Amino acid sequence: MKESKVIANKRKKNKTILNKIKDFIILIVLLILLYLAYQFYQLNNFNEFVRSEANVYTSEFKRDNKIKYSKSNSYKIESNQYNDAMFYKTVNVEKNQPYKVTCMVKTNEVRANEANSGIGAQISIEGTTERSNAITGTEDWQKIELIFNSKDRETLNIGFRLGGYLGEAKGEAWFSDFTLEKGTLDNDNKWNFACFIFKSTDVTINGNQVKLNVTQNDVEDISNTINRFKISCSELSQGKMEANCDIYNIDQPINRLSYDEEFGYYVAPEDIELQIKDTIEKNNYDHIFVIVRLRR
Repeated sequence: MKESKVIANKRKKNKTILNKIKDFIILIVLLILLYLAYQFYQLNNFNEFVRSEANVYTSEFKRDNKIKYSKSNSYKIESNQYNDAMFYKTVNVEKNQPYKVTCMVKTNEVRANEANSGIGAQISIEGTTERSNAITGTEDWQKIELIFNSKDRETLNIGFRLGGYLGEAKGEAWFSDFTLEKGTLDNDNKWNFACFIFKSTDVTINGNQVKLNVTQNDVEDISNTINRFKISCSELSQGKMEANCDIYNIDQPINRLSYDEEFGYYVAPEDIELQIKDTIEKNNYDHIFVIVRLRR
């Protein structure tokens, strides 16, 4: 009887040990599954950002936990083929107010499908031409910003984009540390103007080379007109507006023109951005004038 009782106790003890081992294994499996689920969530949690692309199922969107600017996973867009892809979020704004959006961006082998400075990794307002500088090539983390006026809008879609309103791009782009700030209207009566005189235009239109040049007399006439503009601003506003105009002569020719079915060829911001970008970034201008010759 005693021997049978001992054997029964051993079996009971062994069974208890096996149950504990089984429970431990189940716990480990659950922890692994939870970890994998958390990792999947981290890589696919876009925090109310909507994914959008011109050519669907072409680009890959994900949260990157390896290449990131800060502690939070970055937002990555990878396009192996040319595409216009973006993360965007709908935000509420007040009408007729200035705003600034900033973010950090890193790029790897970003290329545009055509020679246009408005295509690349950028901040943009979805459905409009409003955008920040577009980053191409391979660049380390840098801050980009978009300053805009809400005008009559109460909501808008702010996008972090690999591509552009006017074209498509391919490569890899990482976005991080987004901010949206409401500004204050500037009531200063001193307005700063940048006036860029492009001395030449050298473009190909319908297979024909078109070269146009601004003469020295043209430059003098333009300078006199700008000076009259400064005087007129003060006189017509009765001293309530003071215009400060800086004139820059640009020797590098315009080598690209944009086209519109209704109005024909014209100079778009993207056509001359590279020539004036450094000057604009170093100064605080309210308005920009670009003077070019488009006819003989």
